[in-house]
Amino acid sequence: MRSYEPDLTPPWKKRAPVPEVPADPDLVVEEVSTGFCGAVIRCEAGTVTLEDRFGKHRVFPLEPRGFLLEGRTVTLVRPASGGPVRPARTASGSLAVPTARARVARAGRIYVEGRHDAELVERVWGDDLRIEGVVVEYLEGVDHLPDVVAAFGPGPDARLGVLVDHLVPGSKESRIAAAVASPDVLVVGHPYIDVWQAVKPSVLGIPAWPEVPRGQDWKTGVCRALGWPADNTGAVWQAVLKRVTSYKDLEPELLGRVEHLIDFVTAG
Repeated sequence: MRSYEPDLTPPWKKRAPVPEVPADPDLVVEEVSTGFCGAVIRCEAGTVTLEDRFGKHRVFPLEPRGFLLEGRTVTLVRPASGGPVRPARTASGSLAVPTARARVARAGRIYVEGRHDAELVERVWGDDLRIEGVVVEYLEGVDHLPDVVAAFGPGPDARLGVLVDHLVPGSKESRIAAAVASPDVLVVGHPYIDVWQAVKPSVLGIPAWPEVPRGQDWKTGVCRALGWPADNTGAVWQAVLKRVTSYKDLEPELLGRVEHLIDFVTAG
């Protein structure tokens, strides 16, 4: 007869079993010893590769109880397929985190000039902004910026970022931006007369945005030049917005400015 040694470990010292979870593509987990959080992009024999929302990669061993999934300790195991995969991306190109909850809104804010600007930012950066807890509001015109800054009362824990249209040297916009700038207020801008121009013409099937003579309403002039309904620029904008599916549809002059603002208000 075989003899089996009894398990003499006291019950209170025994570790509770944890579930085994396949390291499937895009599964978002946190490595317990480092706190690194990312999505699974590759799982090979004995290791798993994670990618965080900034595109940084880390390789970890598939050790028992090595990861947290939605706050619970789990053991990652190699899935049946086991092949390399690419994670899903948000419209801004950041790593998608489908299990992440929207963060409680920060004290800091981003302001843009008008509704169309806000809708475009939401279209491309909405997922990122919700994860970071950043609220976007609009000024209804750059002339209101000094009053907005005064009422907001920016500080180190409540930074204010502002995106301004047509921010070029010598313009009215540049003078107002200089007047309100401070360590806790960042005003950046793009060179376009209107945020519509930040959408690449190729996305809309046009060779370029038309030139509109000074003194004419830019949106109305564009619609007339392109044969679009000039009496309903709001509807035209919604049609333009629907053609934007990711950051690749926007000009780099806008992309860099918005990313800069997000980094500024979330710093610290």
